Amino acid sequence: MSITIKSKTDLLKMREAGRVAARALQLAGQSLEPGMTTMDVDKIVHDYIVGQGAYPSFLHYGGFPGSACVSVNEEVIHGIPSRHRRLKPGDIVSIDVGAKLNGFHGDTCATFPVGRISGEAQALLDVTQAALYEGIAKAVAGARLQEVCGAVERYCASRGYGIVREYCGHGIGRELHESPEVPNYVQQGARDMHLKLQPGMCICIEPMINQKGDAIRTCRDGWTVRTKNGSLSAHFEHAIAITPDGPVILTDPD
Repeated sequence: MSITIKSKTDLLKMREAGRVAARALQLAGQSLEPGMTTMDVDKIVHDYIVGQGAYPSFLHYGGFPGSACVSVNEEVIHGIPSRHRRLKPGDIVSIDVGAKLNGFHGDTCATFPVGRISGEAQALLDVTQAALYEGIAKAVAGARLQEVCGAVERYCASRGYGIVREYCGHGIGRELHESPEVPNYVQQGARDMHLKLQPGMCICIEPMINQKGDAIRTCRDGWTVRTKNGSLSAHFEHAIAITPDGPVILTDPD
């Protein structure tokens, strides 16, 4: 798939789609409390997106059964919403949300605490979120993609955290997943690492960071990805546009 350059009109539409996704994520995150099911979280996301005249990007995407990916504790990504999975005090919950509006997608994720969490869990959330902004800061016109990827990698690896390598960020626009791939590490030998960022390009940067080690495994449901050693994992994501004046976050709720 070729890389698409968005017009000013396209970017305005992407900002609207991004805002819907971001507000759905914000609403779901603020609603978390012990005893809720992950299906309850999904319903909050679904109802908000549909209420805004948009469509949940993830619903039926590749056969995925939910409107949001809701991943708890050691689950890295693609957690399937369930009526049987109840949240407990001290859990951390990654909520990944996409919304399609006027032909364009928004895609964003954050990891939230349920009540009071351990210091180790909070540190993981803080580092993962900070790594996202380290990557965004490097996403300027004329920079190489590897500068974005390397910024995330250096920030997390220097603090002793594991970096998921099998999944990555991506381009976004009329399709939920477009070129280029945006790994959270410098992928040696990959052609896209030398790609020069240009105004009008839109990418999702999404660190998926493990408390201990890089290794992951996919569960029997074919979707849910967990850390292999059972350690916690966090996930933060923004869709951004490359502009002549620097990166613009498309998935800002405000």
